[in-house]
Amino acid sequence: MSEHTTQPRAVAVGVLKGGFAKTTTAINLARELAHRNESALVIDLDDNGHMTQNLGFTAQYEAETNHVHEVLLEDGDPSEGIVSVVDGMDLLPAHRDLEDVQTQLKNAMGGSTRLNARVVEPLLGDEYDYIVVDCPANQGKLNENALYATNNLIIPVRPETGYDSGIHNTVNRLVKEARQYFELDILAVVPSGLSQRLDQDRRDRALLEEINSMGIADSVVPNFCRISDDDWAAIDDGTYDGPLPGIRYRSAIDDANDAGLPLRDYDDSCDQLSCYGELAAIVETGGVVREREVMA
Repeated sequence: MSEHTTQPRAVAVGVLKGGFAKTTTAINLARELAHRNESALVIDLDDNGHMTQNLGFTAQYEAETNHVHEVLLEDGDPSEGIVSVVDGMDLLPAHRDLEDVQTQLKNAMGGSTRLNARVVEPLLGDEYDYIVVDCPANQGKLNENALYATNNLIIPVRPETGYDSGIHNTVNRLVKEARQYFELDILAVVPSGLSQRLDQDRRDRALLEEINSMGIADSVVPNFCRISDDDWAAIDDGTYDGPLPGIRYRSAIDDANDAGLPLRDYDDSCDQLSCYGELAAIVETGGVVREREVMA
């Protein structure tokens, strides 16, 4: 039996590497949390503003008023900058001057605790059941704020060059350093954008082997990408009949991003929604609930 309990929770989605589906993961995780519950807020702290602009809020990203600055540095009301994405899911947009916010936070009293004190604590459990933070892909005060405010991290990864260093740098330079000062749990490591066969020595397989061989794999690898020794044997001898592990490449996911919508609102028949649904369940319960024992 799991000791996890469903409760309002905040989570950061972050990795020290660009191009690893961080924003796509954050958008669809927040959407599934909103779908399964009453409400979810997603906060875009990435200075490139991909989430904000992809969702159709370029005007807010380029606006004269920087609401993240107002909230974190001027004690402004976060609700004044929040916009509605779809029913039940709201967004606190990024701004083109987030780098300036990061610079000023270095010299601010409690510069790493502002997001928690001024956004997460006031809103979580009252205005929103869940809060998801899309982190920047670099170290700094904005990342520190996200991790301190949530105490929970999901690490997305794709079968791209440097995936191994992306995982290791995130664990060693973000997670381990943060744990010197506050509690921080890795809720999940999430591979996405997989498309290649697993019975051949290609990057998709190497990535899945990497995350499934981690010492903490059984507590952080979701069921949809957890692979046992028996599974690998079946994959190699051609008898594996289970679903392909990981979030698989689907044109609908890319098309949803191009349309400025979460996947559910673009194509609710996409078979990969179940993976984002499991991620939402992991956030709801505060950890992976294993469906079966995995020997790896």
